[in-house]
Amino acid sequence: MNNKSSLMIRDFPIDERPRERLIQKGPESLSNQELLAIILRTGTKSESVIQLANRLLTQFDGLHWLKDAALEEIMEIKGIGTAKAVQIAAAVELGRRISNITFNDRYVIRSPEDGANYVMNDMRFLKQEHFVCAYLNTKNQVIHRQTIFIGSLNASIVHPREIFKEAFRRSAASIICFHNHPSGVRLQGA
Repeated sequence: MNNKSSLMIRDFPIDERPRERLIQKGPESLSNQELLAIILRTGTKSESVIQLANRLLTQFDGLHWLKDAALEEIMEIKGIGTAKAVQIAAAVELGRRISNITFNDRYVIRSPEDGANYVMNDMRFLKQEHFVCAYLNTKNQVIHRQTIFIGSLNASIVHPREIFKEAFRRSAASIICFHNHPSGVRLQGA
């Protein structure tokens, strides 16, 4: 019987395919080879996408040199044409941009007025009650904002688990909750 490296993706059990594993277990559970295979999408007639990803990583000594590779260098790998090279370059650039995001670009809430100013324009003219949470880091910078619930004209029912679920997911240091009053212009923060 063939070993996994010589199998095509369609021959893998469904729960062992990279895309399905990412969906079930999250991207952190995949190897660099498997993540790259998802980006490449297909292999060649004689080689699985896993094998192609492995050759690419071997050629560039893992991700270390791949991150700086030119399109022409990537296309020198048999089985990688312009489209696949562009997909890889785009993924690398997205990763680079994400790693360069600074916290200085984030809105800081130091007072109730800052909080009201942060959501006022978006919530002022809503026709239904909205319950919105801002999740902050230890420097009171907004790391995420989410509408937790949309209610009726005069009611908004929210369960604490919905608020805290996102706080845990984002590792928030603090939470500010807002809701509007469609019948008036008041905005409250808690």
